[in-house]
Amino acid sequence: MSPKPLTTLYKEINNTEITTDIYLPPFPSGKHSIMINIHGGAFMLSYSGMVSMPQITDCLNRGWIVVVPNHRLCPQVNILDGPVQDCRDLLNWVYEGGLESYLSSTEGGRGYELDLERVVAFGTSSGGMLALCLGFNVPRPVKAILSLYGAVHFAHPFWKKPLPHVAQKLPPNIPESFLEQIYAEYPVPTNSSISLEGQSETGTSSGPNFSRPRDAFAFTQIANGTLLEKCYPGGDLGLIDPVLNVEGDFPPTYIVHGLADTMVPIELSRVLLRVLREKGIECGMTEVPGEEHTFAAKMEVGSRTWELQRKGFDFLEEVIRRG
Repeated sequence: MSPKPLTTLYKEINNTEITTDIYLPPFPSGKHSIMINIHGGAFMLSYSGMVSMPQITDCLNRGWIVVVPNHRLCPQVNILDGPVQDCRDLLNWVYEGGLESYLSSTEGGRGYELDLERVVAFGTSSGGMLALCLGFNVPRPVKAILSLYGAVHFAHPFWKKPLPHVAQKLPPNIPESFLEQIYAEYPVPTNSSISLEGQSETGTSSGPNFSRPRDAFAFTQIANGTLLEKCYPGGDLGLIDPVLNVEGDFPPTYIVHGLADTMVPIELSRVLLRVLREKGIECGMTEVPGEEHTFAAKMEVGSRTWELQRKGFDFLEEVIRRG
C-alpha cells in the first residue's frame, strides 16, 4: 500500500495556492532528517502526486520526512520566477519553521522532531535541476543533493535540437492558436494532471491528451527544441544553470542517469560531474545501463535499476550520518 501524505499550503501568489505533500515515517521517535522531493515534467507538466512511491517508501524507511512540493508551471511564469523561486521558498518555509509549525498543529503530525541541520534535496528531470538550484543563490543551502537525469548545461546545443521521436507522438498541424490557449490559464496552475511519461491522476499510463492545450504545447516545445525559449524567454540561462553555479560551498551532490536517455543526454550530467570535481565538491555518479529518461516511474523494486539508483540515496544517507 502506498503511503498517504498530509497536504498543506506553503505559498500563495497572484491567486495561485501552492501546496506541498508531506510523508511521515511510521514512528515519530528521534530527530528526523528532511528530504525535499521535486517532481519532473519539463517545467510544464506533472504535480506532486506523480513521484515514485517506492522511492518515498525507501526514504521513510530510512527515517526521513519526505516533503514533495508543487510549483507553478511554465510558460505563464518563467523557470526562474516560477519553479525555481517556488522551490526556494519551500526550502525557506522549512528552515523558518513552517513545516514544524504545521506538523505540531496537525493530527498525525504531532510528535515528529525535525532536524533542520539535515535537509537534503532530490528531483527527477526538471525536478533534478530544481533540486540543484537549492544549492546556490539561497540564504541557506540544503545539506546534499541527488539529481536523477536532471536538466543541466543549458549552453549545450542539445537544448535547441528538435527531437523527431517526440514529434512522432504529436498529431499533425496543431494550430498555433490552439497551443497559445495555455497562456489564458489563470491562476497559473500547479497541476497538469499528467506527467511527462504519461501517468495521469487516475494512475493510468494512457499518454498525453493532445486535445488539451497544455499537453500539446509541452510536447510541441520538446519536439521542436524550443523548451527553454518558451519557458525562459529572453532570460539569462546563467542564473538557472547548475553547471555555471557550482562554487566551493556547493553541497555534496550525486547524479544518477540512464545511458539510453534521449530526452536529456547523459553527457550533460557528465559535464556537471566534471565541474563538481573541478570545484572540489564531494560528488559521485551512477550510470544506469539500458535506461531511458523517466525510468524512475517504471522501475521495479529489487531490479538492477532499482539497486543502482539507490546508490544516490545511500550517498545522501552517508552525508546525513556524518552530520
